[in-house]
Amino acid sequence: MSSALSDLCRYPVVQAPMAGGGSRPELAAAVSDAGGLGFLAGGYKTADGMYQEIKRLRALSARPFGVNLFMPQPPAVDPAAVEAYRGQLAGEATWYDTPLGEDVFGGCDDGYDAKVAILLDDPVPLVSFTFGCPDPATLDAFHRAGTCTAVTVTTAEEARTAQHAGAQAVCVQGIEAGGHQGTHRDDPEADGGGFGLLPLVAQVREAVAVPIIAAGGLMRGAQIAAVLAAGAAAAQLGTAFLPCPESGADPLHKRALTDPLFSRTELTRAFSGRPARGLVNRFMREHGPYAPAAYPQVHHLTTGLRKAAADAGDPQGMALWAGQGHRLARTLPAGQLVEVLTAEVAEAQSAMQMRSAS
Repeated sequence: MSSALSDLCRYPVVQAPMAGGGSRPELAAAVSDAGGLGFLAGGYKTADGMYQEIKRLRALSARPFGVNLFMPQPPAVDPAAVEAYRGQLAGEATWYDTPLGEDVFGGCDDGYDAKVAILLDDPVPLVSFTFGCPDPATLDAFHRAGTCTAVTVTTAEEARTAQHAGAQAVCVQGIEAGGHQGTHRDDPEADGGGFGLLPLVAQVREAVAVPIIAAGGLMRGAQIAAVLAAGAAAAQLGTAFLPCPESGADPLHKRALTDPLFSRTELTRAFSGRPARGLVNRFMREHGPYAPAAYPQVHHLTTGLRKAAADAGDPQGMALWAGQGHRLARTLPAGQLVEVLTAEVAEAQSAMQMRSAS
């Protein structure tokens, strides 16, 4: 691995920062203690809520870890489209007996400035950014604080932007990835048109000199070995860690990953207004075609519905984020999963060496 990452973890296995509950201190601690790199998700939390999780993680483990932040989103959203979607969801509100979100235009920055201030005042080993790239001054401030920085990218152009701004690594996210696509600009005309992980890693490797963390549908050590061979310094896995007992994902979500009822994933705007990959369920089928490009307004609009569906034990109304490899999920403790993955990586790399020597 590149020295920028090898100082943070013994093995090239990074646990993805899964906002919305999947990532929590217990999961990050278990991954880091096993030699991988655990991550906390700063998204959808208050600045103080993020800081409290950092304190809990530090009490659980002395190993390095990362924190992910969502970049502020531009306010250019059509209010009429959001209100039309509110009407589309009226039946869901009646069905689950819960109101739709009201103050959906109240804020698009996710407390970004306050979170940056906390992380600069009390630095953590790694901070990554999603939905855009920070300005050079912010990245330089983190560098001077001793924090490594990474920016999620979905194209070679975004990777060049991140390197030019001063990011020390890029997290290259393929179209196979579960959860939100980390595109820097939300363009509805580009929906579904992203790159697969392996060709994207190759493109980014030729475009920038900073280390690459590869993400998107990775579930087995052989896949990790493949992205390392393609030029990545490490692999980031989210769906693979969701079923772990340390994960904060809802039990319904964990079971759905391997439930034959949920046979495939799709990208949808139905739950948040931004393209995100999840298991195809009733809510996605019925509302996905009508959801506007309005993030985080749609996220705030549907938050109560998703919670009510979970409370009712109904996965058909939940956002079941999952990558394309979800059927390969294994219910293992997080530390054991890191051990299994690293053993599979070693086995796959050994096989590659034998084939190249023969």
